[in-house]
Amino acid sequence: MGVPGETNIFSKLGKRAFVLDISQVGVSIMGAFFGQTWLLSLALVLAANSSAQVQPAPGSDAVETMPADARIAAAMQQVSADRIHADVDKLASFGTRSTLSAQDPAAISGGRGIGAAREWIKSEFERYSKDCNGCLEVKTDVFTEQPADRIPNPTELINVYAVLKGTNPENAKRIVLVTGHYDSRNSDNFNATADAPGANDDGSGTAVSLECARVLSKMSFPATIIFLTVAGEEQGLYGSSHFAKMAKDQGWNLEAVLNNDIVGGDKSAEQDRAVVRVFSEGLPAAATEQDIRRIRGLGGENDSGSRQLARYIGDVGRAYDAGVKPVLVFRLDRYLRGGDHSSFNQQGFSAVRFTEFREDFHHQHQNVRTENGIEYGDLTKFVDFDYVARVARLNAATLASLALAPAPPANVHLLTKDLENDSTITWAGSTGGSAAGYEVVWRGTTSPGWEHIQEVGNVTRATLPISKDNVIFAVRAVDTRGHRSLPVVPAPER
Repeated sequence: MGVPGETNIFSKLGKRAFVLDISQVGVSIMGAFFGQTWLLSLALVLAANSSAQVQPAPGSDAVETMPADARIAAAMQQVSADRIHADVDKLASFGTRSTLSAQDPAAISGGRGIGAAREWIKSEFERYSKDCNGCLEVKTDVFTEQPADRIPNPTELINVYAVLKGTNPENAKRIVLVTGHYDSRNSDNFNATADAPGANDDGSGTAVSLECARVLSKMSFPATIIFLTVAGEEQGLYGSSHFAKMAKDQGWNLEAVLNNDIVGGDKSAEQDRAVVRVFSEGLPAAATEQDIRRIRGLGGENDSGSRQLARYIGDVGRAYDAGVKPVLVFRLDRYLRGGDHSSFNQQGFSAVRFTEFREDFHHQHQNVRTENGIEYGDLTKFVDFDYVARVARLNAATLASLALAPAPPANVHLLTKDLENDSTITWAGSTGGSAAGYEVVWRGTTSPGWEHIQEVGNVTRATLPISKDNVIFAVRAVDTRGHRSLPVVPAPER
């Protein structure tokens, strides 16, 4: 028998059918108790109420596709490959954007060096804001980095960003962010004068952030979106580290960070332009020793906030035709390499990295030259701007989906006091007032993506006839238009 505010799946199937895989959840126990006739009846009832819900095959990566929002789909169509091409051309035209390059007034007016690039990025954000009647707050994050391995002298670094403030006072405290680094380098990190065009690394990611700002600033969202470009990545993630620490120190509710770095779809013959890699950390960098013990004990190594964000991007990719498929790579980054998303991971935020499927290392961190018939250097001629536009559409759809969705449920717990094969989950309701109900999702412990779903209504407690020992659960909030929050995996409660 249920309690007030609880959904018991034994007594309430809900609007969407409860997807039951007998081989996975062991309902033979129920058959033995109630009899095979009852079990067959239950199966028929579930099938009759399925609302075309398809039972996914073991190991499938989703229970269904989230409903598409026509406004998001229309915004995606506004992303322009031609504009991205112009942005990357402009960034490359500054000759070098080395963090160590000139940024004095003469260099800025002369149009060469990181200072000139920075001022141009700022002017672009300001132009977008003017077009939307001041909807963007354009800001800079200025600091001096002291000498380190790749910084010989005290160096001023400036991150440039634009804030699209949320329209709902409570939900506006929630922030989603897209970023790329606007600095570049050549073969010698300390050579700050020779050309370092940085078209792909990371003019492409900077262009994604700019284009998302241009397109999404024409819309309004309950939550806040930040469009960021950072410096100092090539010297050791200094710009993103400073920004992430600022966000942590100021108590920002930063729900998701999308880092785009090398998303130019380099025009090598082996490139797969149909996909983009999405890297995500497993064991959270900010986990305490107690967290690590809990994660190990529960088998939660694949359920960090960053992994949930990656899965969410996978859902967005299925719901919207961005022209590029996200391929989830369950590791922090490529071997022995890193990116700005890890700076946010270090501060406890959920962050992922978008990167083209196959990098051409002749076109990264190289002096511009030709040797033995091979062209070296990160030039615009090697960038596929249609591909960058498709990645930008996927980013824009993800940002918009998250910013329109309700806040995730809080204090999600799985009750473990009693030894039983049912599973009871409790949670605190989503803040901000936009949640119309909640869904419980689950998957097998060896499966990469959510396999099953159950609507449980506008409640804060649900009991399912599934053994918690056999699956991984999560809860997410849903609004009346089908926008879904990030899922939250419950912590055990005795």
